[in-house]
Amino acid sequence: MLITELNTDVVEAPERFALWQEATAQSHMRNLIRSNHHDDFRAKMRNLNLGEVQVSALAFPHMEIARTAKLIRQSDPEVYLVNYILGGEGVISLDRGDTALHAGDLVVLDSSRLYHAHRHALQDSWSQLTVQLPRRLLPLPEKTVQRLLAVPISGHRGMGGVFTRWLSDLNARATEFTPADIPTLTSVTLDLLASVIAQCLESEETLSSEARRRALRAKINAFVEQHLADPAMTPQTLADAHRISLRHLQQLLAEDDTSPAAWIRQRRLERCRIDLANPRLRARPIQAIAARWGFIDPAHFSRLFRAAYGIAPRDFRNLQAEACANRQQPCAE
Repeated sequence: MLITELNTDVVEAPERFALWQEATAQSHMRNLIRSNHHDDFRAKMRNLNLGEVQVSALAFPHMEIARTAKLIRQSDPEVYLVNYILGGEGVISLDRGDTALHAGDLVVLDSSRLYHAHRHALQDSWSQLTVQLPRRLLPLPEKTVQRLLAVPISGHRGMGGVFTRWLSDLNARATEFTPADIPTLTSVTLDLLASVIAQCLESEETLSSEARRRALRAKINAFVEQHLADPAMTPQTLADAHRISLRHLQQLLAEDDTSPAAWIRQRRLERCRIDLANPRLRARPIQAIAARWGFIDPAHFSRLFRAAYGIAPRDFRNLQAEACANRQQPCAE
């Protein structure tokens, strides 16, 4: 199972904070935690498990978190934690003093280092997205990453913006992924993160040529996913957006035995297939679903869909509806 979820509302108010403490200790690591809402701690968490990498969405009202020397001695998973602040504000303290955190900031922490943080968040929406990964998986020297610990990175522009959009997409589409997607999702996440850190420190030379190539491919992947609805996105506009030649783009995708046009088309068709199978979207016209993902000509879309999946879009939707009706349990949405 790729997704695990927790909502403290499943227990009575006096038990909610203890449940949260134990759940986060198991899913991440044990920290000292306190809250101004200790008596009725309403919070939720959703973890997307990608093998050794985990992407978590957390919602909570207020937390004070401390990573102490005693806790590090007792158990240290030797991981980086990358927090993307979605709402609220906070302060984090490392050995260099206090640093303010605001919505849109990225901040990197190390489980082997002492830190102390206060977070005031929004209870009715996700407070932050957190990526947890073993230090050894990040293709950067540890001494390079250490320079950026607890330093706010903008999630609104540059590589920080690319990375935060990728994390937001992972969270929004978490239910769509299968175990077969784990290697790709992990690789893209790690390469984008490495590129963010290298760019912030102006140390892209610390990335190997292979890591730089993977980071470029990860940026292109993220860009395509974010612009699938734009029918004007073509291989040439994709190359121009990343300041590379069309030939370079073709060479990158040839490594996966595909072409830019075929890859864009396949991603659009897959999004259409997912929407056609979604019970919530049964009332939406097929033409509207096709247009949502960049297919303007309904007849052209129908031909492409049949060629890719061996069935017409309408017949595929009807089969999915029949399958849902025949199941004992409700269909996943």
